[in-house]
Amino acid sequence: MTSLRAPLVIVLAMFATLQWTGCSKKDSTQPDEEPVPTAAHADENAMGDSDSGKAAGLQTAHFPYDSFELDTEGKQVLSNNAQILKDKPSMTIQIEGHCDERGGIQYNLALGEKRSNAVKKYLIDLGVAGNRLTTISFGKEKPLDSAKTEAAYAQNRRANFVITAR
Repeated sequence: MTSLRAPLVIVLAMFATLQWTGCSKKDSTQPDEEPVPTAAHADENAMGDSDSGKAAGLQTAHFPYDSFELDTEGKQVLSNNAQILKDKPSMTIQIEGHCDERGGIQYNLALGEKRSNAVKKYLIDLGVAGNRLTTISFGKEKPLDSAKTEAAYAQNRRANFVITAR
């Protein structure tokens, strides 16, 4: 048994050395590379968003429960937003689809995506260039109001507008 200990100790020491030196982390901030934006940072903006009221007059559109169809009020909000976007042709926006907390994560991510895409399509139909609009879904992950009331749920079912370029 003692004759096996020495080779075993050597093998373990070599393995530990390889692990320690051979798997060092690559420097991801090389000077010639641009950092790649991630979905986790997609909503970070210094230019404003409609939920905070700091989006150059753009307003958040709301949706009925379990729906991605625009009602009359939502269409009016989007008509006003389309006019703002037409008046500011260099402005680009990200449309964020949100849901209330009811339903599963995957279901709400899909519903939020349908909401943001429905808003994008409606704005394009109103004459806004599609290349100025991007979409993302946050599902139920970013509620405006965490209360468990119908009023809070209604506020959370929305499409928020984030300015990505002025």
